[in-house]
Amino acid sequence: QVQLVESGGGLVQAGGSLRLSCAASGSIFVLYTMGWYRQAPGKQREEVATITSGGSTNYADSMKGRFTISRDDAKNTVYLQMNSLKPEDTAVYYCNADGYSDYDGSFEVWGKGTLVTVSS
Repeated sequence: QVQLVESGGGLVQAGGSLRLSCAASGSIFVLYTMGWYRQAPGKQREEVATITSGGSTNYADSMKGRFTISRDDAKNTVYLQMNSLKPEDTAVYYCNADGYSDYDGSFEVWGKGTLVTVSS
């Protein structure tokens, strides 16, 4: 079974930076789109950024110019570099990926999330 494990969250002051990582494990044949989503307290989960297997990226408007998504397919890992963080970026950040597994066929999985807290 394919699993995603996020890391890199923590407490940072406004204006600071964090780099999140998400590693996929299991019987993975190929990973297609990978992405980051976030859910702030009392709010719905929202898309932060996605990256396709071809390297095309998409960002939510409020993250453009501050966040950068990248991936290392040799490591089955996706990253999110977050700069100029604001208190409103405080949320649990979740990783998502879809792909094809040797044993499970097509899949879409979510990580358990990593908490990012930005203090003012």
